[in-house]
Amino acid sequence: MTDAEIEITADLVRDLLREQRPDLAGLPVREVAGGWGNQMWRLGDGLAVRMQRMDPTPRLQLNERRWLPVLAPRLPLPVPTPVRSGEPSARFPKHWTVMTWVPGEPLDHSSISRGDHAAGTLAGFLKALHVEAPADAPVSGDRGGHPRTCTDGFDRFFRAVVPGGLADDVRAVWDDAVAAPEWEGPPLWVHGDLHPANVVVSDGTLSGVIDFGDMFAGDPAWDLAAAWVVLPAGTVSRFFDAYGQADAGTIRRARGLAALKSLFLMLMGRNGGRGLPGGKPAWGPAGRAALDRVLRD
Repeated sequence: MTDAEIEITADLVRDLLREQRPDLAGLPVREVAGGWGNQMWRLGDGLAVRMQRMDPTPRLQLNERRWLPVLAPRLPLPVPTPVRSGEPSARFPKHWTVMTWVPGEPLDHSSISRGDHAAGTLAGFLKALHVEAPADAPVSGDRGGHPRTCTDGFDRFFRAVVPGGLADDVRAVWDDAVAAPEWEGPPLWVHGDLHPANVVVSDGTLSGVIDFGDMFAGDPAWDLAAAWVVLPAGTVSRFFDAYGQADAGTIRRARGLAALKSLFLMLMGRNGGRGLPGGKPAWGPAGRAALDRVLRD
């Protein structure tokens, strides 16, 4: 069965719960917009069902199942925590996981009005997350290394979407990141995919972090790029002051990676989310705003 042949519906979710997790089968089920690697369904008020959809392997869900219960207790913001596992079956030949629901509105459909508070909150979250990872922590095949390993991807995004009047300045930021020193510390726990769709906002500030499927052990600069990609203008200094453990080379790498991520968001906004229903139209403006912050802050 191909991905295109799998139609994930509320009835399917209910059937799977009745088959494998009958203690939860009586809770109401409703779809959550967004997502392509996994599709989310609310389950009652406090839970969600994460259905593997476009991800070609279950690795990302299995990483969340294995490591989020380890990380969540020491993180200062709510994160989704697995509470039940669903296995492939004749009814649905992929993995699914019941997780706690993180309240709030994803930033790609909301905004931050309390910028300094959000900067301190994100810095505190990442400071708690960025500790030395164990030897058996997951590693990433395409993230976690020095920016120079991503030059081909940056060039592709750059050619596709960089605004002509900003090309030289964006290229200079990237070249500076490529010239920055390597991360010399031990591999740290890294979320790996911090962008506006993977943080949630309540009362004008950050209130949770979601989607840890790409978590890995590596260079924290990959998360510190969120200072430009997630936070509003004028808060970068506040963020790094509160974080307190990033040297100049790490900040240079983070800024270049923020440029890379900004161009990616712009490209996804243009491409409508790889053809998935609903697309990602909000990602284009979010990426352009982030790119402006990279160049200004």
